Amino acid sequence: MSELLQPLSPRRRTRQIMVGKVPVGGDAPISVQSMTKTDSRDVEATVGQIYSYAGAGCEIVRVSVPTKKAGEVFHEIVARSPIPIIADIHFDYRLALVAADGGAACLRINPGNIGGQDRVRAVVDKAGEKGIPIRIGVNGGSLEKDLLEKFGTATPEAMVESALRHLEMLEKEGFYNTKISLKASDVVRTVAAYRLLAKQVDYPFHLGVTEAGTPFGGTIRSSIGMGILLAEGIGDTIRVSLTGEGEDECRVGHEMLRALALREGGIRMVSCPSCGRVQIDLNRVANEIEAGLKAINHEGITYAVMGCVVNGPGEAKDADLGVAGGAGEGLIYRKGELIRKVKEEDLVPAFLEEARKYKLELETTGA
Repeated sequence: MSELLQPLSPRRRTRQIMVGKVPVGGDAPISVQSMTKTDSRDVEATVGQIYSYAGAGCEIVRVSVPTKKAGEVFHEIVARSPIPIIADIHFDYRLALVAADGGAACLRINPGNIGGQDRVRAVVDKAGEKGIPIRIGVNGGSLEKDLLEKFGTATPEAMVESALRHLEMLEKEGFYNTKISLKASDVVRTVAAYRLLAKQVDYPFHLGVTEAGTPFGGTIRSSIGMGILLAEGIGDTIRVSLTGEGEDECRVGHEMLRALALREGGIRMVSCPSCGRVQIDLNRVANEIEAGLKAINHEGITYAVMGCVVNGPGEAKDADLGVAGGAGEGLIYRKGELIRKVKEEDLVPAFLEEARKYKLELETTGA
């Protein structure tokens, strides 16, 4: 890859931890996380959602353990999960102990809200015994009262001071198997907080813009906030927080990483926005082709679905497989060569037929 096409800044140097079999930090690929939205006392619903997330690319999943009953069934969820589970714990340190014994791959806590140092020590001792990391999760919406009084509001400096305070509680017990998140509900504070802490510690960071919003606005805010940080080399694992489906969180996360050349694979589809020059129903054609390509599911391929003769042929030729629309028809290109000319009503099935042929050929040749 050309030097000009590399991510904008070198990756921040961090220590590496293991969340189950998934390495986080160091030179490990940036992983994509989500969090289940089911009642975690319902084993079947929660396991089913985890499998659905994993199918959408989720590599680590967080499950809330808010009650004694949730703690009692947590081990069943872990035993059936295809990906590592982080136990999300607040207030009751005993639930962290239960989750660790139940097979949690990581504990997400705020040391300040589970009690005094003796309770922190109990959690740290258990995490050390099980060989699992702890994530300190600082959230702009739940900072300590004294920090809000000191700074007036949840400023980046207040969030960082909270994180350092929590780190000190763990380090006092000799525990360093830690990762950190500093999430606010707006981009500017989130970016500023991560930048500030990145200068002070070498722990891996979990990135996110918390409570980012519904899929439209939340995707934009998450992409801008995390995109800035990732382009600066900051971030080791990410979660896109959307008021919607967790599967969409995973897909957006992967697409974000691919856009910055931080992950490879997946389907890359180039399509034009349409304009007055287009003489086919481009929206229908593009959406139907994209749905069909997901079913074919061959990663690492670039497809192009273009609507007119101005940019269409060039983009279509530049893709592995592309279509350029004309007057009620389309030209299909493969690796720069025109292979078919078809009527508009035949474009989708013809293109998907060629996509399946291309996939089969690559698999046969081992390309």
